Amino acid sequence: MSIFLWGVLPYLVLLVLVSGLTWRYKYDQFGWTTRSSQLYESKLLKIASPLFHYALLGVFVGHIIGLMIPKDFTDRIGISQHTYHLGAYYGGGLAGVGLVIGLALLIWRRRRTTRVFKATTVNDKAMYLVLALVIALGMIATFTGDVTPAGDPHNYRETVSIWFRSLIVLQPDIAAMEAATWQFQVHVVLGLLLFAMTPFTRLVHAFTAPVHYLFRPYIVFRSRDKKGATGPKSRRGWEPVGAARRK
Repeated sequence: MSIFLWGVLPYLVLLVLVSGLTWRYKYDQFGWTTRSSQLYESKLLKIASPLFHYALLGVFVGHIIGLMIPKDFTDRIGISQHTYHLGAYYGGGLAGVGLVIGLALLIWRRRRTTRVFKATTVNDKAMYLVLALVIALGMIATFTGDVTPAGDPHNYRETVSIWFRSLIVLQPDIAAMEAATWQFQVHVVLGLLLFAMTPFTRLVHAFTAPVHYLFRPYIVFRSRDKKGATGPKSRRGWEPVGAARRK
């Protein structure tokens, strides 16, 4: 089971993620959307959505730092384990609390607003359930996962992080993940499940960035002629093509 969970499953999830995104982009580009429900309710969404997304960004950055930066590097630049732990504990905890509140508000809004709830698909409900479990286990791991059942101190940068980096070089360190506490193990398994679900849910929008906005031409706005100004009388609607040039 350990070989499958920590040595095979991550690559299966990556295969499902890449193939699912490719299929979705090729055959369902019109469905590549969050299916926004802002039209049905916007007051609570204006609070819950930014809170959730900014907190999620903080959690994502924290995960990248924790998984990709080795402990030896922070030791060499003078950051002690105690200092790093405090930063991860309070910084990650604050971002996690914001994520929990934001998700709770989004789910409450979706449940209490009849029109939004009717627009909720089975995939959406499954996604929200798995996402909530991932966040909950992440919070539990943050606040209770630093001690093994035997009472020994546990540092995820010496277990989970090493395992994650070993996947990149295609040499899974199964023993490193086996040494992690159950909180981190369950959190990782649920996280892999969430990634496997992503191409088939509204989470697919996370892989769409409006890069073309950086290269599109400027939009020129022209005000209408003031009342009483000389020249041709302006009309409602768009001017004919080339009208501005003739002026």
